[in-house]
Formats: sequence, C-alpha cells, structure tokens
Amino acid sequence: MSDIEIQKVTAHIGARVLGVDISKPLDDITAAALRTALNEHKALVFDDVDLDDEGQQAFARHFGDLTTAHPTVPAVDGAPNVLPVDSERGRANHWHTDVTFVVNPPQASTLRSITVPPYGGETLIANSAAAYRDLPEPLRAFADTLWAEHTNDYDYAVPDESIDEEQAAQRAQFTSITFRTAHPVVRVHPLTGERGLFIGGFAQRIVGLSVSESRKILDLLQAYVTRPENVLRWRWSPNQLVLFDNRITQHYAIDNYDGLPRRLHRVTVAGDVPVGVEGKESRSIEGDASHYTPVAS
Repeated sequence: MSDIEIQKVTAHIGARVLGVDISKPLDDITAAALRTALNEHKALVFDDVDLDDEGQQAFARHFGDLTTAHPTVPAVDGAPNVLPVDSERGRANHWHTDVTFVVNPPQASTLRSITVPPYGGETLIANSAAAYRDLPEPLRAFADTLWAEHTNDYDYAVPDESIDEEQAAQRAQFTSITFRTAHPVVRVHPLTGERGLFIGGFAQRIVGLSVSESRKILDLLQAYVTRPENVLRWRWSPNQLVLFDNRITQHYAIDNYDGLPRRLHRVTVAGDVPVGVEGKESRSIEGDASHYTPVAS
C-alpha cells in the first residue's frame, strides 16, 4: 500500500499508477486504494504489465463480477469474458460509453494493449462529471429532468455511404439482438454521489421529444463532454492496461493509423442499474441482457 504512487496525467482526468504489480492478486487495502483513485481520476494507466487474458480477467474481478465479452459480438476464442478490440473487426471511432443500450451497463472497463501501431491509434477518455459541472446552471437544471433512449440498432461506427459487405455483416451481428433502454441524462454515481452526463453515441433520442429536437439537445450536452479540458488523449505503448470508470466517462478510439494492425483486449465489470437525480432507475424497453451481465448490487 505505501508503495503505490498516483501521478495525475491531466487536471480533470487520468492518472498513472506506479508501485503495484497487477499481475498478482491484490490485497483488500490495495484494491480499495485503486478504487479510490479510480473514483477521483476516472481513468488509471498501468505501464509494463505482465498480463495475459486470464490475468486481465483476474485483475478486473477485484472490482466486481465480470460481464461476458459483449451482448452480441463474439469473444476471444476460449475466453468468453474478453472482447477483441481489433482494427480488422471495425473501428469504434465514435464517442460512447460501453454498452449503454442495456439496463445495467458495465461499471468499469479494462483495455490492454496487444498490438500497437507505430503511430496514431490513441484512445480518448472524457470525464462526464467535469462536463456536468461545466454546464451553466439553467442548462444543468434542464438536463437533470431529461431521460434518453439508448439503442444498439443503428450504425455507430461506419457511415452509411461507406458500408461494404464485410462491414454490413459486422453491423448485422452487432444488431442481431435489438436493445433499447431509457436512462437518465444525468446519472448519480453510486459511490461518489457525483452527477455526470450519461449520454454518448448510443443515446439516440430524448424521451418525449422528436428525433430532430433530441439531436440538438444531445449535441449541445455532448459538446461539454468532449471539451479538450475534460479529455485524456492516451497514446498506447506495448503492455499497458487502462482501467476507466464506465459510469462517468465516455471514450473514442481514433482512426488515424492508416489501417495498420491495432488490437486491444477489453474486459468489463458488471454494473448497477443507473439512477437519476430524482432516485428513479433506468428501465429496459426492449432486449434481455441477462446472458451478458449480472446486475451489481
């Protein structure tokens, strides 16, 4: 515990963690210290990790039960909890929070670098609590009242005009089960009590408003999430792991590496059902995700 060092990377988000070997089982005090650091910094970076898929899963389990890899996308062979984030399988170059189209999205995500391109391929991670604090008071009060419908039934990664047969097959797989869930636009973090904008690319419509009205409001709020001051731009190196709080961040994988190989492995920790400022829980509209994730208590 006394050997752990937390080094901030930016003022609003991100910290490097030194002095802990995450390839070994963590004692309760160390695990609690990492959770505290995650609550404060939203994203933690671990360098020179000696992990395989099994070790990544073991580390993630310190924060709770694991989800399977994804509700619709296949896992790594032989590792049902590990999702390959592979440039050959599409590029998620779109701001999003992981799997918000289900009623209890993951509470935390881990990404581990497997193949890193010689340039580009950064991951952006944004602090949605800082974004909420940035809102002018009238806009903040308005956002507190809103709910948004999140769905996987749209093409979040590839513009329609550029879809080829392979990409169409990937999209068909991604949407093979349709999920729709209503979440509060402002989510209260269950551990810190912070309020954060819970929107991102899967949020398609404000409940009670038209699609065009919804888009204007979502775009306005999203602009606060993606302010440069609220964003960590992480340039991957080999053998790194990034842990981020999926309840209060968004992320974006930049497609700026000329189609070179890029592969990360993702393991996610099961989450609770989001709660808004009035204490109401998210509700599922369509799709059963029980095969994907338990509900964290």
